[in-house]
Amino acid sequence: MEQALSDPERLLKPAALEPLGRPDAGLEAGVGEEAEGAREEGSGTDTMTENNFGLKKIEISVSEAEKRTGRNAMNMQETYTAYLIETRSVEHADGQSVLTDSLWRRYSEFELLRNYLLVYYPHIVVPPLPEKRAEFVWHKLSADNMDPDFVERRRIGLENFLLRVASHPILCRDKIFYLFLTQRVADRLYGVYKVHGNYGRVFSEWSAIEKEMGDGLQSAGHHMDVYASSIDDILEDEEHYADQLKEYLFYAEALRAVCRKHELMQYDLEMAAQDLASKKQQCEELATGTVRTFSLKGMTTKLFGQETPEQREARIKVLEEQINEGEQQLKSKNLEGREFVKNAWTDIERFKEQKNRDLKEALISYAVMQISMCKKGIQVWTNAKECFSKM
Repeated sequence: MEQALSDPERLLKPAALEPLGRPDAGLEAGVGEEAEGAREEGSGTDTMTENNFGLKKIEISVSEAEKRTGRNAMNMQETYTAYLIETRSVEHADGQSVLTDSLWRRYSEFELLRNYLLVYYPHIVVPPLPEKRAEFVWHKLSADNMDPDFVERRRIGLENFLLRVASHPILCRDKIFYLFLTQRVADRLYGVYKVHGNYGRVFSEWSAIEKEMGDGLQSAGHHMDVYASSIDDILEDEEHYADQLKEYLFYAEALRAVCRKHELMQYDLEMAAQDLASKKQQCEELATGTVRTFSLKGMTTKLFGQETPEQREARIKVLEEQINEGEQQLKSKNLEGREFVKNAWTDIERFKEQKNRDLKEALISYAVMQISMCKKGIQVWTNAKECFSKM
């Protein structure tokens, strides 16, 4: 989520466009640098692992699809489908087996992964995702996104996407792709809180068979239960902050579109400059009677004789008119390009301020939430300790 944005100062510079010149540094370079920072260390020449570089080959499958209900960033109830990704080592350098790793991902998370790959590897044909909604509905298939047949088709498509990325010689080595398959903080956090719920159940059941320690165990179990039940609110907050970061990931494509427009304008300008230079050369050759480059016209002249002075004058006059028109067109394109760069630069600066302000606020709020969560955990165990000390 944090890898999508580039430094706007590298995108468009408020300088005049020049014919036949190199376009200003586009967003692709800037986004690439940002994505590289997000990947933390990059994907060197080693195989796709975080710590264990002895891993040689893994099996990947999207084995299940599950309908879930939760709240989105607008605090509105929504129903979505989650997919279980399972990975298993099938070949290891030291001959030892590695346990299967599994985690649940939503379709939107697959979209984030693919968008990241598109930004960071612009020279690679990134495999496509299956359709998010049923665009072509056959007579046996419902248009409902929760329809079991459609969900199954999408599950297979998502598995194929992961397998194609894993089989690519470059994409398979990407660290973000590896983390997508193996790590999810929310799942681990959820597990920690559920462990506390198990403590609460054990302490409560234990208290029923103890006389002197019963009250203390019951109170400690209550504290554990309260702590475990708070995970739902925490995960909703986590999703809210994630959505804020995702929004700026999607801004990356908008920034690239601005730079693509600039590159197209630059290309159009260069073509106009080349056409003008060609016409000037033709006019000069007609005026001097010297042909400096091979042309079909020159071969025709040698075969069928020279043009008459009147014909040559007429052609020179036409070329001069075209040259004047081309110069005006080139001047207009230069002015248009400068105006575009000026306006784009202004809006990039505005966007940069907005990005810094929004991300700073979101990350500070997230840090405060983490601190509060840690304080609550400390308080729970402090209360439990007091309960145990009174036994």
